[in-house]
Amino acid sequence: MQKREIEELTSAIMTRVRLKMFGMDEVTRLILVAFYTGGHVLLEGNPGLGKTEMVKTLGQVLGLPYGRIQFTPDLMPADITGTYTPDFEQNQLQKLVFQKGPVFTSLLLADEINRATPKTQSAMLEAMAEKQVTVLGKKYPLFIPFMVLATQNPIDHEGTFNLPEAQADRFMFKINVPVPNNSTLRLILNKTAGTLTDSPGKKEADEAKLRVFRDIKTSKAVFERLEMDIQRFGSSPSVETHISNMFLASNHRFDELDGLTREQQNKARDLVEKLMVYGLGPRAATNLMLGAKAWSLMFLPGAESAEGPALARVVMPTLRHRIKLKFDWQEIFFKIEKPTKTDNIDTSVDSTTLEAQMVRMIESFCLATAPDDHEYLRIFKEEFHKSISKA
Repeated sequence: MQKREIEELTSAIMTRVRLKMFGMDEVTRLILVAFYTGGHVLLEGNPGLGKTEMVKTLGQVLGLPYGRIQFTPDLMPADITGTYTPDFEQNQLQKLVFQKGPVFTSLLLADEINRATPKTQSAMLEAMAEKQVTVLGKKYPLFIPFMVLATQNPIDHEGTFNLPEAQADRFMFKINVPVPNNSTLRLILNKTAGTLTDSPGKKEADEAKLRVFRDIKTSKAVFERLEMDIQRFGSSPSVETHISNMFLASNHRFDELDGLTREQQNKARDLVEKLMVYGLGPRAATNLMLGAKAWSLMFLPGAESAEGPALARVVMPTLRHRIKLKFDWQEIFFKIEKPTKTDNIDTSVDSTTLEAQMVRMIESFCLATAPDDHEYLRIFKEEFHKSISKA
């Protein structure tokens, strides 16, 4: 597909999603980036912010089958994958046939995934990683495309369990669903009250733009073409160096860092050695690269390769759930963090919440590992702050 075709396609999808979802543009873009790169998404937010409705809307817009699993403490792995039962349809009770579970769909909503026990959560691992499930030793392939969109409530809510690290790493992004502002809330109230209607012909015009998703076959064909285009899309040396530095630094391989000043190297060493429990895995680096490529291809008109602005837009959702920090990291971080004019750390950010503190820490880590190029650093900082303000 040509880049202009891809931009028109994603613009049409965004337009259609906006008919049902208000104030969710940044969330939608990140979900589309993950979908067309074969990734999975973890949506976190308080109840009632539209996480479930977002998944339903995307299923309708993309023209793909979607299913839903409500995770509860008593949910069993077989409730996800399916199981063997007597063949009641053919009245052959001695014969066992496989009854597929809700995982056999294209878009799977794993609702409140952190309300299930770790054992049941782990049952999703094979499906997410291998696009297949194994039941009694027999492998069953899942539909392609297949994407898990898991929702979870903040961990301080009663009756929730932390996701195992291995499963959390399977999610390309962890996206915080924003609380609506005043204007967005008014739109939601008007919509739910039935007083807000589409202008004549608007809905039909938007649906006409999305006829490519009218059936599963064409939607799958578009997915396969766009996924390949993203993989083939180029990336700038600065982005490659930046991603490599983040991976190497987090794994204590400071001697292999490239293109950094002595001050940056010392800052990276302090952040990693004093704050982090363990480093990033190769999947994190891969997701950063694919995310930057997809964002550039889909949402940056005129971009010829993945550049710093695209990486800045995907770095926070990619690292948010992967960086494991020590118990008392906040106190240590604000002792070693000494913003300078060149750092340009956004000190106006509210640092009273855990999420705000995590944003400050990841921003500091990204700047400490970014190539020593003034223009690259300036643009990266600007786009990073934009992504935070829209999240």
